[in-house]
Amino acid sequence: MEIILFILYPLAVIAPRFVLLALGLHAALIARMVVRYGRVPLIGLHDTLGFLAFAIALIYGITGWNRRRDLVTLLTISLILLFLAGSHLSPPMVGPLPPLLKTVWFELHVILSFIAYALFAIGGVFGMHSQYGEDLFAEINQYRSILLGYIFFSCAMIFGGIWAHYAWGSYWLWTPKELWTTIVWLYYGLYLHARLVHEWRGPRVIWMGTFGFAIVMFTYVGVGLLMKSSHEF
Repeated sequence: MEIILFILYPLAVIAPRFVLLALGLHAALIARMVVRYGRVPLIGLHDTLGFLAFAIALIYGITGWNRRRDLVTLLTISLILLFLAGSHLSPPMVGPLPPLLKTVWFELHVILSFIAYALFAIGGVFGMHSQYGEDLFAEINQYRSILLGYIFFSCAMIFGGIWAHYAWGSYWLWTPKELWTTIVWLYYGLYLHARLVHEWRGPRVIWMGTFGFAIVMFTYVGVGLLMKSSHEF
């Protein structure tokens, strides 16, 4: 059934309404995993890349399913397909959650993190559209996406600290993933400060918001591949 998503999502480039059909199937696949293993699929690259693709599609489905065929649609669908492909090529993690992860704080931490990642991704898409498209509202849409993502990300960090305390007896372990997560939080905080306090507008703040997603992706994938960490997302 996963292969069908590779057919339905590209159809959204032709008719954005198809994203709703793809979302329904994607949600059903996630629900099947929940029923089968008794957990939300949030472990390893297979689970998390698929969940990130779903989160991006969900945000697009809520806010942009009736958009015209534009650069936002093309870039968003391309990102969804890229992450789906990465998920499809990664080995799945089967079975229930390990005891260390069997806590609501872990699930809240990861779910909110990936919703934030998805919002940062959409912010990057709007940034690209603002530079190369004709949408006068792309810059404000980027700001709104990043602001909401920053709120979700801040909550995710709080829940992550609570989970770390229950799991390892400390709210902070100085792992590379935690350090880079803090860099992401500080970077987007700087973006919001520049926009709200210094009232930056135009290309420099747009590119700042767009580049932030590259830092997010390095934190999510690069740190896990290049550095030792207790995190897999």
